[in-house]
Order: sequence, then structure tokens, then C-alpha cells
Amino acid sequence: MKRLPALMVALVLGGACAHTPPKGDLELLQPAVEGFHKNLRWRNYRALSAYLVPEERKDFERQRRELHDDRDLTVTDYEIEDVKVADDGRRATIQSRIQWMRLPSVTEQNDTVTSEFVFRDGAWLLEKQQSGPFDGELEPKEPATTPPSP
Repeated sequence: MKRLPALMVALVLGGACAHTPPKGDLELLQPAVEGFHKNLRWRNYRALSAYLVPEERKDFERQRRELHDDRDLTVTDYEIEDVKVADDGRRATIQSRIQWMRLPSVTEQNDTVTSEFVFRDGAWLLEKQQSGPFDGELEPKEPATTPPSP
């Protein structure tokens, strides 16, 4: 009879775990964040777009071509300053310092960049970024709404 209470506890705990969404693999976060920044530093934009959420990739690649970033954007340095992971373990906010310039300007920018990564389909992907060379480009798209009928 002592086994029955232990079995009940195991079943209850096992059932609770089955309904808890899986957390992002934090061991995969560091290589994703570093990979994004390294590819940015070395102008490897094709590889860089693989770190983005899929719905942002085509627009991002188009912007790189239109702005001639392979020629005109230079990232001279970056430093990852802070990483905060949400309580649910599926979202991370990264603060980094990025030094960059885009021709024709010869003035180096020194920005604190906030990047939001999400854990999706087994990988950490960049969803949103504020400041830096891609400021205003990487923002979650709002779903199209149909105006109400008159």
C-alpha cells in the first residue's frame, strides 16, 4: 500500500510537467547571440539572416541589398554587456554595445543595442532589435486587421 501514494504523486507531477511549455535551451542561447554578433562584425549577412525569425528574413536581406551594406556598413567592434532571460525561459533580452558606421557618413556610431531573442523550433532567433545599424527594421509584424463592415 505504500507504493500507491508514491505512484499517485508521480502521476500528478508527471501530468503537471506534460502541460508546462518547454523552456528554451539556455546552452544554445550563447552561441546564437555570439554567432549573430560575429556574422554582423564580418559582414556575413546571408549567415546573419539565419539568426532571425523566419518572417523577418526576406525583408532583412532586401534591406541589406538596397542599402549596399556589403560595401557601406562596417561594424568595428561589439561587446555583449547583459543577458536577461524571461521567467518562462522562452525569451531573452540582450544588451550589447556596437560601434559601426554606414557610408557615406564617416562618423562612427557607438550604440547600446537591445536585441530580443525567442526560443522557437529548438533554436534561439532574433525577433526584435532597437538601436544600432538595423534600428527600426527588426520589429514584429502586426497582424493585418480587416476594418469593420459599415
